[in-house]
This record gives sequence, structure tokens and C-alpha cells, in this order.
Amino acid sequence: MTTAEAGQRLDKFLAAQGRAGSRSRASDAVSRGRVFLNGVEVAVDAGARLVRDGDVVRLWIDRPGSASRATRPPARGGLSIVHEDGDLVVVDKPPGLLTVPLDGDSDAPSVLEALHDRYRSHRTRSPLVVHRIDRDTSGLVLFGLHPAARADLVAQFARRTPDRIYLALVHGHPSPSAGTWHDRLSWDDEACLQRAARDDDSEAKDAESQYRVITTFSDASLVEVRLQTGRQGQIRVQAQLRGHALVGDRRYRSSGDERAHGLTFPRQALHAQRLTFEHPADRRRIEVMAPTPDDLRDLIDLLRRRARQSGAP
Repeated sequence: MTTAEAGQRLDKFLAAQGRAGSRSRASDAVSRGRVFLNGVEVAVDAGARLVRDGDVVRLWIDRPGSASRATRPPARGGLSIVHEDGDLVVVDKPPGLLTVPLDGDSDAPSVLEALHDRYRSHRTRSPLVVHRIDRDTSGLVLFGLHPAARADLVAQFARRTPDRIYLALVHGHPSPSAGTWHDRLSWDDEACLQRAARDDDSEAKDAESQYRVITTFSDASLVEVRLQTGRQGQIRVQAQLRGHALVGDRRYRSSGDERAHGLTFPRQALHAQRLTFEHPADRRRIEVMAPTPDDLRDLIDLLRRRARQSGAP
């Protein structure tokens, strides 16, 4: 968004050549959930909104060879399937659902169990987890549907070649507004969480994330985080170590975070938004996207209303 374009209606901005190309196509893109303003899917009635200098507007267009979906996928067997073929499946996991069953908690539902039910009648398909996200984190999780596909995908993650992008709402305002978080982390078995490692900890592991502040509110910031490594709880602990714990996080937070900032949320405000990887069968680029979940979008809208009421820019 340039200064010269500031003040236009969003649908007019999108209708320009090189974007949607017409007002009707722009309106259709908004209604289908294919437009993202500052990293967040816009509401269906947002076409009349005026864009501002510095806004980041993204129009999500399916490309040949891409499996991306910007619209919310239909729930099938209780799951939102974003991409599915004979080799793999990608699920848009809702918050509160485990990726895989926990030891000793067999009654808690999980994505893996739901997928086993889905493929029960398929002799050649058996879901195998490739990576995980926390129970209260929403967004994309990937499964292979046979051992060879799973092995290839796991190897890609080990090489750190997949592109994994998250949305995080954090307390305060990270400074600088973009950069890299690099830490040495050590897993605490007793507390079941990551900690900053001691210098002499031989089992410590590197954790690296690139981050960019998308927009700021009076007491919080919406941040895009790209994982370079994939340690358990990585984004949560790295944000907390810099004094910017995730809104709603009850494990990785400083005492009194929510009381101090006046923000409450029933889970950590973290969403696995985009995932790009190579298909294990033919090496084509697969790119998938999960729309911002309703609870997180409602919280962001609340913060925007507060900012307008306070007269913040």
C-alpha cells in the first residue's frame, strides 16, 4: 500500500489491474474469504473499508499446481480438510483438539483418531503424523497416508525446507518491528515446557524464528512468524522470553500479563496459517492456507474497535 493509494475503498483498491481486475471480481474475492488485510481475513462486508498508508493487502489466488484454499474448507467427518490426495492430507485443526492422542488421556479426541475413522475402509491409506501443533493452537497440520509419503515429508521438515507461517497476537509492541529470534532452548521434563538453556547445557537445541509486526494496537501486536526450526512451544517461549507473551497463554507468560494489559482470551492466540512443501510423489509445490479462526478474528476486531474509540491511528 502506497501513500498515493491510501484512502481508497478496499474493493476499489482490489479492482485495479494486476490485482482482481474488476470491482465484481474484487467483491467476489472478499465474499469468498480470499482477501487478507494486515494478515487477517477480512469480513464479507469489508469492501467499503478505506485502506490506509502502510496497510498490507493480500489477494489469495489459486495458482496452477497449488492446493491453496482461502475459503474455509467443508468439515468432513468432523474435520476441515484443506487438501487431500492419495499420499497426504492437510487438516485445519480447530483450537482445543489434540493433533495426536496423549499418553494416559485416551478419552480426549484427536485429529489422528478422526482420520483413522475417516480412512477405516481404505486399505491403502493409513494416516501417519508428520508434525504437530499444540492442542490450543489452531491451524494447519500435515499427515502422510502411507509410510513412504510420511518418510519423505518428515525428511523435508528435518531439512527445514517447508515454509511454516503463523499468526500470533502478543502483549505489547516488539521492537524492532521485524527481525529474527534466536535462542538455545532446553526442555523441562518436570514442568513440561521449554526454557532458555544454560550455557553448559549439552542437550540444548537451537530455535530460530523470523518475525514481522503486521499491525499494532494500544496494548498488543499482531505478528507474523515464520519458523526456521520447529521446537515444541517455540513461538510461545521465544515471544515470552522477550517480554511479549502470547495473549491468552497460560503456560508461557509473565505473572500478571493479562491483568496488566487488560486482555483475556481462553487460549494462546496462535494460528498456523500457511504451509508450503513439496509433494512426495512428483515434487510439485503444495501451498495451503487456513483462514483466521472466528475466535481470534473476533479478538482482533475488538482491539481495532478499542483503537478507534481511543483515537489511535
